Amino acid sequence: MSRARPGFFGRQNALQGLDRGIRLKYNILIMDFVPQKIFFTKGVGVHREQLASFELALRDAGIAAFNLVPVSSIFPPNCQKISREEGLKILKPGSIVHCVIARVAANEPNRLMVASIGTALPQDSAQYGYLSEHHSFGETNEKAGEYAEDLAATMLATTLGIEFNSEAAWDEREQVYKTSGKIFKSFNTTQSAIGNKDGLWTSVVALAVFVAE
Repeated sequence: MSRARPGFFGRQNALQGLDRGIRLKYNILIMDFVPQKIFFTKGVGVHREQLASFELALRDAGIAAFNLVPVSSIFPPNCQKISREEGLKILKPGSIVHCVIARVAANEPNRLMVASIGTALPQDSAQYGYLSEHHSFGETNEKAGEYAEDLAATMLATTLGIEFNSEAAWDEREQVYKTSGKIFKSFNTTQSAIGNKDGLWTSVVALAVFVAE
């Protein structure tokens, strides 16, 4: 009959405890993960396969080399907006990268499509802002961009307790938001495209990409 070596179970328990500690520390790091930087990008791709057209849109946006993880729409406190070029210098190929993404695709010839990310930032950078994603058919860049920006600004306004008329036009509410002294700025990142005339798949993306150093 085989006999356990002295101290075997003690070492095994110690390793199990270490493993639990590592996993707990990893979970805490993930839970406490707050990006310090963010950049915005957009792109269009065309291919006979829908998935390939999406890949080409990501390449056009400069972010095809990363494993993208879509997240919901909070602009982190004290997060610095940087250029796409600066962001891509920090990220490494194969990295898991969190993003807010708006995407749309169609293989209907000449169909207008658009994807947009709206952003609204509070005056106090220590507070969080909002990101919204919007995609549609038949809308221009301007209309879709204003809609996405309106979504983000309205969500932020309700969080900050700004009083406004929800039935008013965006231009009017935009002035109310900005004159309140609580909202610093709002903007949108929007990409549109017209469906390929030969019926190939056309994909459109707009993204806010989070960067952690």
